[in-house]
Amino acid sequence: MFGQVEAFAGDPILSLNDSFKADPRDEKVNLSIGVYTDEKGRLPVLGSVRAAYERLGFAERPYLPMEGHPLYREGVQKLVFGAAHPALTDKRVATIQTLGGTGAVGIAADFLAKHCPGRTVLVSDPTWDNHHGLFQRAGFTTATYPYWDRANRSVDFTGMLKALDAAEAGSIVVLQPVCHNPTGVDLDEAQQAAVTDVLVAKGHIAVFDMAYQGFGASLDEDAAFVRRYAERASCLVANSFSKNFSLYGERCGGLSVVCRDADEAERVLGQLKLAVRRSYSSPPMMAGLLVATVLGDEGLRAQWSREVDEMRTRMDAMRKRLAEQIRALSNEADASFLTSQRGMFSFTGLSEQQVTAMRERDGVYLVGSGRMCVAGLTEANVPKVAKSFVEASQARG
Repeated sequence: MFGQVEAFAGDPILSLNDSFKADPRDEKVNLSIGVYTDEKGRLPVLGSVRAAYERLGFAERPYLPMEGHPLYREGVQKLVFGAAHPALTDKRVATIQTLGGTGAVGIAADFLAKHCPGRTVLVSDPTWDNHHGLFQRAGFTTATYPYWDRANRSVDFTGMLKALDAAEAGSIVVLQPVCHNPTGVDLDEAQQAAVTDVLVAKGHIAVFDMAYQGFGASLDEDAAFVRRYAERASCLVANSFSKNFSLYGERCGGLSVVCRDADEAERVLGQLKLAVRRSYSSPPMMAGLLVATVLGDEGLRAQWSREVDEMRTRMDAMRKRLAEQIRALSNEADASFLTSQRGMFSFTGLSEQQVTAMRERDGVYLVGSGRMCVAGLTEANVPKVAKSFVEASQARG
């Protein structure tokens, strides 16, 4: 019956993680998969989250509503937009709890496919590969706009702006407002304003994918692009708590749609609920309770905010440490990009051949594109990574 089914080629990043686990070498280093690990290489359980677990204890766990836990949704809105944002005071934001950031983007794609069909979806080049997959699954054709200037390891802003302006009016544009995956390079405030002007003038639909809030500069600063945009135009915002709550397996995210008025927001919420019902019916209770408990308690929220600051500070310190180690080993290898980029990822500029050499020779795992997850760096493994990077850089790509 299923003889014609093709084999799954595997996800390039998750398959690489499987290869890492199967690697018998003791001194191997995993800088491929996008997870934050502490100095000991472990997924941290945040103190604020542990306190929420202890406070919740064991109790009945009924189905949540299709849209999710009400306090969770309120917490998402205040965190993403700020409590005093005019879109919130006007009650024109429809928010649902989703299955992580991936689920948020997926529901956004399904919603847009039903209500804004036939449009082209533009994503950055490069981007998180699942952006293409999720929108294509919903029936859209995806295309790219320039983003990465490989020669200068910076944003190709001229190319980006030109492409967005040339795109057909009413196109769907996926933007990463902070800690761009995979490059680690973000738009500055002036560039954000220019992009906003073009999108509004062209009537494009902005879909913000904010998976790393708090890992760039701060929880509020990282959301500034989204907040300013939402003051001018409708948009969709997907957010994730996988990274900044270290709750990868709980699958907790959110999708917020900024609408023209409260009546429109109510109708949009109904359609989002329908999309959830047709997909997974309702989100997980425990994820909703944990995040709602932390964000809804002044003391726990303050503790969580400090813990996010600590994670960001450690990643920044590891970037600096690796750059110092590389410079100490070679005057020729350029490591300046490490400290100019931010968030969990760094685009190294290494070729796939160089990345393969690092993996096979040294047991240092990067993604084939040259993306490095700096959250996997530690004081113990930085010297090994620096040496491997320098040797790969000196070899022909």
